[in-house]
Formats: sequence, structure tokens, C-alpha cells
Amino acid sequence: MVDIKCGNITFTNIEAILFDKNGTLEDSETFLRHIAQKSARIIDAKIPGIGEPLLMAFGVDGGKLDLAGLIAVASRQETEVAAAAYIAETGRGWFESLQISRQSLDEAEKSFGNTHAPLFPGALELLKNLSITELKLGILSAATTEEVQGFINYHQLNDYMQLGMGVDGNISKPDPRLFLQACESLGVEPSKTLMVGDSVGDMQMAKNGKANGCVGITWIGRNDNVKGADVVINKLEEIQVEA
Repeated sequence: MVDIKCGNITFTNIEAILFDKNGTLEDSETFLRHIAQKSARIIDAKIPGIGEPLLMAFGVDGGKLDLAGLIAVASRQETEVAAAAYIAETGRGWFESLQISRQSLDEAEKSFGNTHAPLFPGALELLKNLSITELKLGILSAATTEEVQGFINYHQLNDYMQLGMGVDGNISKPDPRLFLQACESLGVEPSKTLMVGDSVGDMQMAKNGKANGCVGITWIGRNDNVKGADVVINKLEEIQVEA
């Protein structure tokens, strides 16, 4: 077991650390904004006039992404349902609305090929340093498991990560069952696991899952985005192994 120091707090007897992906390890703001804009344009071409309301729903306003907004923190399934609700307001049936939403998001994502957003500064170095300890490391994301695995492969993180888990069913953040499933997959107790994330959902999920601690990271200094965190950091280098 390892002691982890973040700011003025030391978390003791840690066996595993789970990281969120978007906004935590991955500098995904530009990528997610483009996905939202592309999806809205595709849907607007089919249903004129819906593009702007959809962008607002996604959390994009004036070309700026709300890092606590829908497309930044929700699961793919939740994003599809939210977009479909706007489409259904135009008088289309629910199943048709869901199909349009799903196909448009798929098309928007495929337009970017197999590229992924870059890692945040210090992310790779941190994972390397943590991996040489006895800690187990994993990613627990609102993205799909396929997207998480693609991210791990693209950035060649397989040597550092023992788990790459996303949301593939009806359980999503902040449901603590997602955190408990990740801990079970790693073979560790929640009480010996840290959660590192950039959203209130990450904090609530881990808190209710009885995690040892919750580390909120906000690269833009918005502490309200990680309300409920035991400690808030502004860069990944602040996560340190105590000698």
C-alpha cells in the first residue's frame, strides 16, 4: 500500500487510483466542442433551426465549451437521449428521434477518424511514476469502454493501466455502482481507492461508493466544477507518492 500526498492532504493505505478520462488525463475540450458543433450541424441539416438550441444543450455557447455541460461530462447514451429530446420536440416520434441523434453523433465522431485528444501536461509522467509503485491504476470514464480502450491504445498507456472502463449500459456517473464495479475489476477495496476527476459526478460517485478519497482537478480554477472533492488540484503533478 502507498501513501499519496495532494496539497496539504495525505491519503494513506492506497492500493489503487482511478482516473476520469475527459478533462482529467485527456485535454479534450477542443475535441468535444468540435463533436458538439459537427453533430448540431448534421442534425440542423435534417431539421432546420434545431442547431443552435442543440449547441446550448450540449454546453457550447459562442464557441466556448462548458466543462460542466452535457457533452463534457455525460455518457454517450445520456447525450443521445438529451439530443433526441430536442429532436422529438419538432414532432418526430421518439424512436426516429433517437435514431437521428445516434447516427449524427456517430457521423460526427467518425469525421475525426481514429485521432484522440492529447494528454494533459504531466499525465504520462505521472502514470509512469505511479506504475513503478505497487499501485493499481485504471480509467473510469463516462465515455464508452471502446472509446476508453482506444484512448489507452492511442497514447500507449497499456503498460501503466490495469483497467480501462467506460459506460456501456444504464449505469452512469454519479451512480456509485460504477465505481464499485471498477474496484471489483481491479481486485481492490473502495476504501483503499482514490478517484481523480474533473466533475461533480466523479466526486459524488466515489464519495457514495466509500472511496478512500476524491481528488478534484480543475485546470481552469473552477472549484465549483469539482464540488465535494477532498482536495482540489490544478495540475496532475500535485499527485505525489510519499516516500
